[in-house]
Amino acid sequence: MTTTVKLSKLTLSPINVRKRPDELLEIPQMAADLEARGVLQNLLVTPVKKPRGTFEVFDGGRRLRGLLLLAERGAIDPETYDVPVKVLVGDEATLSETSTAANFHQLKMTPAEECRAFQYFIGLNNDIDGVAKRFGLTRRFVEGRLRLATLAEPIFEALSEGTITLDVAKAYASTENQEKQLLVWNSYGTSYANADTIRRVIANETMKSTDPVAILVGEDRYAEAGGKIDRDLFSDSGDKWVNPEIAQRLAADIMETEAKRVGEELGLGWIRPIASNYTHSAAAGLYRVILPAPDLTDDQLARLDAIAERQDVITADMEDESISEEAYKALDQEYDALDEEVHAIQNVAPVLPDELKPLVGAFLKLTPKGEMVLDTEYYSEEPVRVGGTDEDGNSEDDHGGGTGSTARGREYTPPPPPPEAVAPGGKPLSARLYDELSMQRRDVLAAALLSHPALALDYALFVMIDDRTSSFSAYGSTIRARSPQDPVSGEQPVTRARTYLAEAHDGLDASWTEHKSEVDRFEAFRGLDDDSKAAWLAYIVAMSLEAKASYRAEQCPLHNRLATIMEIDVAGWWRPTSENFFDRISKGSILTLLAEVGGAALTARHATMKKSEISGSCAKLFAGEAIVEPEVRDAALAWVPDAMRFLDHAGADGLEVVDGDPEDEAGTGSSHENGDDQEAAGELAAGDTVTEPASPEPDAIAA
Repeated sequence: MTTTVKLSKLTLSPINVRKRPDELLEIPQMAADLEARGVLQNLLVTPVKKPRGTFEVFDGGRRLRGLLLLAERGAIDPETYDVPVKVLVGDEATLSETSTAANFHQLKMTPAEECRAFQYFIGLNNDIDGVAKRFGLTRRFVEGRLRLATLAEPIFEALSEGTITLDVAKAYASTENQEKQLLVWNSYGTSYANADTIRRVIANETMKSTDPVAILVGEDRYAEAGGKIDRDLFSDSGDKWVNPEIAQRLAADIMETEAKRVGEELGLGWIRPIASNYTHSAAAGLYRVILPAPDLTDDQLARLDAIAERQDVITADMEDESISEEAYKALDQEYDALDEEVHAIQNVAPVLPDELKPLVGAFLKLTPKGEMVLDTEYYSEEPVRVGGTDEDGNSEDDHGGGTGSTARGREYTPPPPPPEAVAPGGKPLSARLYDELSMQRRDVLAAALLSHPALALDYALFVMIDDRTSSFSAYGSTIRARSPQDPVSGEQPVTRARTYLAEAHDGLDASWTEHKSEVDRFEAFRGLDDDSKAAWLAYIVAMSLEAKASYRAEQCPLHNRLATIMEIDVAGWWRPTSENFFDRISKGSILTLLAEVGGAALTARHATMKKSEISGSCAKLFAGEAIVEPEVRDAALAWVPDAMRFLDHAGADGLEVVDGDPEDEAGTGSSHENGDDQEAAGELAAGDTVTEPASPEPDAIAA
């Protein structure tokens, strides 16, 4: 029999089959729905003898609790509120079976169905808060389901069909970029991959809003530059910036501007911005400047003597047991204050002499809070002796006669740029262009190294053995292949080598990386075939290559040796374009180059053009797309700037080189026999040495 019963006459039956502890958490949501739409389905009840006229609810307990919560809040009156019910009579076993059957056949909406439903309701009035309130849900829950509704079609279909779990779908929805979703789906969607793996792969191509670079740039500046943001609705780890290259470029501009300002203000030889709070890697190959502490003045020495005498008196007074506690405390505080004064006198920061400022530099760091801070240490690239004593034992300061703190450093003339840093016509390149070309040359070497895993192994073993480092790790080894710190940050021109490296990474067997523990990953890696391991070896070694040996305009001899062994044809990997070269050098340099390649006639064709027109024309000419004489085309296709060439000086140490190997391996002695050579990044003797700086920018000349 179907009827209505006053809410005050209903109680929960003990035979109701739903007894989940977490069921109570759903009651507020149920109450909100009941308040909005009323009771849509009859409660199943059975009459009880006492008190007379009351009923027990054996199916519909959550709805009953929701109504009671509304009554408790005063939204409804239990004495007058009619609840639709269906009255059934039977023994306890029959009623329990009926409750079980009623619950067993109820189908909860799938997440995919919830997504479409919310999408429909929002489409009616665009009121997310209203929908959330009507269903008793949080705004974030509704927004999360709406995000799932915008998943790329194959992923949403997989969620609808139950092929992937809700957690995996949320991982894909951590980015709004459907192209990125599909890119990851095509790699992982057809195989088992947990939500953490999917989220990690997507996150690797984005930047967290809590990243120091993101904090420095700021969301407004990033958005104005065309950057997109994914609001992470499924975790508290912060939003994701979809275009990290934009943020990095903006951060590089901000830090370079600040570095220029600080450099001009302090008069230092260079200020180098690094997007890190640690200078260890950036200072590799440099020498830390150790400045002598300034001599104490007569007044300071006298004050130290007076403090020592007073502290002796205080110590004696404090040993007197008859003094009061207040007096003892006052003496103790005075003693500590005198200690601090002594420390301040004895630890005065050394002053960098004005004549040394052009010879040294410092790093502009980026703290975890996104703040730019100038490092307190000074660095340079070669030791320069200052202070100390001369051969006769006399002080070099003030020509040996004075005791002042200003050191007399030797005169310094910046070295001329190397030949590979000189462009046609001899005009200097900017330091940034030379650094960018160094990075692009490095990419060519790395791409070629992928097909030489045996050589990669030889190189890796040599580097790890020849330059041992130490670090703390749970892996139990100091072997590392960290990513290099490139001299130029931000978005770089697309090259064939860089594209090839990205494609090579996509082709690696990464199945072993899905395991959580290092032991499981190690065992899975061991299970790879030899070809897969060789590919990983070549790739990881290739990606560890540095663009330059130091901050100076110079190449790495080992890189050049590797290139010679592999017979790298740089012209086949890299072509000069407007973006990566021609827009960056002067019109005079371009015309000189054209004369080199095609003679006076080719130069004459371009002499009257604007710089932008010449740049575009040269881009086509050196790509082989221009209609010119065959010999001019061949010369243009073969040309690369010297800054992109691997200038291997085999046998420079007097060793005869055959097929890339020293003929007499026993004769390969150390090349650092000169006692003046010092280990890079080593600390020089306190009080007598500083180091020679990198050349002032622009410090490179167009190749």
